[in-house]
Amino acid sequence: MLALRLKPELEKRLTTLAEKTGRTKTFYAVKAIEQQLDDMEDYYLAEQAYNEWVAEGKKTYSLDEVFS
Repeated sequence: MLALRLKPELEKRLTTLAEKTGRTKTFYAVKAIEQQLDDMEDYYLAEQAYNEWVAEGKKTYSLDEVFS
């Protein structure tokens, strides 16, 4: 179980969306958290892979360098 305190304007937006679509606020809160976690995981895994690549002394090339 997770309890969240939302800013009033965010709570209002969430409530309005839920009312207009017939879905629950929980549905949209869970969807938003899932999407944000997916994005954050992708970002941090990519950042970690890049940092390991650079730490191993490997070179990166820009798109212009690749196609020139």
